[in-house]
Amino acid sequence: MNKIVATISKIHNIENLNIVEFESEGMKLKMMSLDLKENTKVGQSVFLTVKPTHIAVAKNLSGDLSYSNQIESKVFKMDEGELLSVIYAKASEIELQSIITTDSAKRMNIKIGDKLTLLIKASDLSILEVIDD
Repeated sequence: MNKIVATISKIHNIENLNIVEFESEGMKLKMMSLDLKENTKVGQSVFLTVKPTHIAVAKNLSGDLSYSNQIESKVFKMDEGELLSVIYAKASEIELQSIITTDSAKRMNIKIGDKLTLLIKASDLSILEVIDD
């Protein structure tokens, strides 16, 4: 499971729908939530989480995408299995893992040192834990 330390910078809500914005290591991230805890507030530090299977990767990305979280990163390690591959990438000081099919990793010719854009839907990012209240 990926863990990102972040600070809540904005909370937008209408009825029970919340869009929460975060800052982490110079990156801006967004999360969509239907069940935000009442005591969640701007300025809090949190651990964010996203499953490795919920991080898509793009190489040489161009054009517009609906993904709220597009993180520029660099591959520092790969574990290539028969069916699945784990891509280890670093964005600033944050290390993230993405699990994709080995066929996709080969088709994209992903190698250590490659620059990738990690794509995370706002609905796939969640608050794992509040660090400070």
